[in-house]
Amino acid sequence: MPVFVKKLLTWGFVAFLIYFVAFRPDGAAQMFKAIGAALIAMFQGFGDFLTTLMT
Repeated sequence: MPVFVKKLLTWGFVAFLIYFVAFRPDGAAQMFKAIGAALIAMFQGFGDFLTTLMT
């Protein structure tokens, strides 16, 4: 992908995040909570796998 397209998509994503947080803070907070919970569950599962593998 050309560098210009990557920069354009990156800045568009940043602008969308700023808009989303500024005008829909409740929705943004819920989204970040859900992402955090999913990451924690994923790492917990990975930790459980490694613990089971080692015992």
